[in-house]
This record gives sequence, C-alpha cells and structure tokens, in this order.
Amino acid sequence: MPTPPLSVQLYTVREALEADLDGTIDRLAAMGFTRAEPYNFAANTEALSVALQRNGMTAPTGHAPLLDGDRDLIFEAARTLGIGTVIDPMVDPVRWSTEEAIVQTAQALNEVALLGAEYGVTVGYHNHWWELETDFDGRTGLELLAEALDPAVVLEVDTYWVAVGGQNPAELLKKLGDRVRYIHIKDGAVDKDNKSQVAVGAGAGRMDIPAVLAAAASVEVGVVELDDSAGDLFQALEDSLRYLQPDSRQAQA
Repeated sequence: MPTPPLSVQLYTVREALEADLDGTIDRLAAMGFTRAEPYNFAANTEALSVALQRNGMTAPTGHAPLLDGDRDLIFEAARTLGIGTVIDPMVDPVRWSTEEAIVQTAQALNEVALLGAEYGVTVGYHNHWWELETDFDGRTGLELLAEALDPAVVLEVDTYWVAVGGQNPAELLKKLGDRVRYIHIKDGAVDKDNKSQVAVGAGAGRMDIPAVLAAAASVEVGVVELDDSAGDLFQALEDSLRYLQPDSRQAQA
C-alpha cells in the first residue's frame, strides 16, 4: 500500500493539547509521528515551536483562517514554526451554492497567496462535505475552485469529507491531479456524525483507504485526523499510524 509521508492534525487531540501542550506533543512523538499539522498556531507559536523541536518534529502544513484572520500574524507565525504551507480550513457553506461565489472565494485565496509569497509561505485550501454536494454541470464546487485558483495555491483534500459529500475520493483525486499536495486520511461510517469516526483501517470504517492512497500520487504529506470519535482519540491515532505505516517505531518507554 503506497503511503505518503505522514503527519497528524493536532485538532484531533485539541482538548488534551489545551490542557497540556508539552505532554500531548510528547505523546504523539512517542507513537512515532514525526510531523504535525497545527491549527490556530498563531495563538501559541512559541510553545508549539519548543515542543515540536524538542521531539524532533516538523510542521510542513498548518491550518489558519486566512480569509478572516490577521494574515501577517499568521504568516509570521508560520515562518517561525517552519510551516511551508498555510491552509484555510473552511469557507462557509453558503459560499458554495453558486459558481459566482466560488470564483470569488478563489480570487480571495489568490490575493492572500500573494502576501504569503512575501513570507515564503504557500497558501492552500481544505474542504469539508459542502464543497462536493452541489452539481455544477457535472463538476463539484471543489473542482470549480481549483479551476479558478492561481497555480500557486494548492489543495489539501479531506478524503473522508469528499465521501460524505457523495463523491468517490479516489476518482476526485485523479481529476484534481497535482493541484492536490496534501490529503487528510480518516475513516469511519462516512456520515456527518463526528463521533462515528474511527481509526484508519479499522473494521468499522467504510473508507477504501488503499484506493485513496493509490490515487494520491502527487501528495507530499498525508495527514491523519479524526474530528472526534466515540473511542479513545490517542489510541485511534496510534492504530491509524500502525495501519498506514506498519514499520513506524514503537512507542518509547
């Protein structure tokens, strides 16, 4: 099973991170994760930097509200953390109902990308399900966005939400091609209930993970994530890592 280099979306363990940032990063590193995808990282840049460096971890990507937040602050924090690509995690569902609104979103991302370039940072976009639900003459909203984006702006495709939106993730990845630099890898019942998400490759999951990975030829990093789960989130992350990367080092005592 071809697997890209793996990272972990820190939003998965957000409650633990807020309670004990250092201990949480240490625990993820002990599982074998060497990369992390922070969220809202401009709020705790120094603490994150120290914890990641102590564990020899890098943060190739990070999530931040680029269309609504303090962009200079975000890009400065990204540069401090060594984040090469800052990804806007979501645009309101109402802005995906018309082609005109989607083009406007693309134009806004293109403008932000110009500022990001001044900091040496690439801009990207991450989808949920609402970008895939509406049909625009045989194309999804995410495909329309990709067509209107400057080539400098990349996509991080959340393969689980693609499936929830009614599309085949592997087929969509093939259509989008090398515009997709990163993917979110997750598993579950393929519905909108975050609690139904499970470890990647778990028997209860309905995602065709091998097909997704086989279609992700242009992907630089695959990010393991659960938005939530009825089970233990740390255990789900560790089980996901073992499934995707069986030779990853075992947790250190």
